[in-house]
Amino acid sequence: MASLATIFGSGAMTNSIRGIKRMEVIFIIGSNTKESHPVIANQMIKAHRNGAKIIIADPRKVPLTKFAEHHLQLRPGTDVVLLNSIAHVIVKEGLENSEFMEEHSQGFEDWKGSLDEFTPEYAQKITDVPAADIIEAARLYAGSKKAGIFYTMGITQHTHGTDNVSALANLALLTGNIGREHTGLNPLRGQNNVQGACDVGGLPNVFPGYQKVADPKVRKKFENAWDCELPDKPGLTATEMMEQAAKGAIKALYIMGENPVLSDPNSGRTITALKNLDFLVVQDIFLTETAALADVVLPASSFAEKD
Repeated sequence: MASLATIFGSGAMTNSIRGIKRMEVIFIIGSNTKESHPVIANQMIKAHRNGAKIIIADPRKVPLTKFAEHHLQLRPGTDVVLLNSIAHVIVKEGLENSEFMEEHSQGFEDWKGSLDEFTPEYAQKITDVPAADIIEAARLYAGSKKAGIFYTMGITQHTHGTDNVSALANLALLTGNIGREHTGLNPLRGQNNVQGACDVGGLPNVFPGYQKVADPKVRKKFENAWDCELPDKPGLTATEMMEQAAKGAIKALYIMGENPVLSDPNSGRTITALKNLDFLVVQDIFLTETAALADVVLPASSFAEKD
């Protein structure tokens, strides 16, 4: 998310789910989409039935592999080498969208020079993906004006996760497969409704639509729409809230569908912070470790209980 926000201005999917079925090429990396995001996987299968070609980069033979034109079965942790090698082929064979890069990017020449060492033969030694497969995948992706990239936590949950996403963004920019319908760079989220919550402003630094709190023009627009005065500084992140709760600066929390005692990096510190609150409300479908500390536990509906 940090990489996408730096490059494109937000960490959201750049394109809509309903546009997937009209894509010509779908590049999936680090995602077992059929199991983790079945609704989106069904759209990908519809695209395949409409003639779309699918490229999958994953160490495992995930269920969608049977629909794939190419399965780049790379060694874990070698994503950047693979992606830079694909970019190397695109540049070497003149398949890049130079006009798009010139208009919408910076530092292209310097970055292009950094690709010199990432030949398909070099990448094969590092990734175990045959050089011929890398070349074919690069040609397929770059040869389409309706190509989309999809990834999930198989790409981001690394010490070099930001570099992985940056390499993917570079591919989208290099070919001009961004900023238009049926293209894009699309992170598939790892928790319940992360995308939707962020879209409507469930982040401490933006209003709905990823419009920044710190921007006076944006803030004025929402003040007029909502008929109220809004703060000019971003709110606290989840980890910062726990720090402030431990200090007594935050007196109450309402936690929904989240279990920070289990998911935060320091559970002992989190427990101390939550116990220091005057009032804690937790809404969940389970009595989680966090809910066990709450003053009030409210019920929630699972997918099986909704109409």
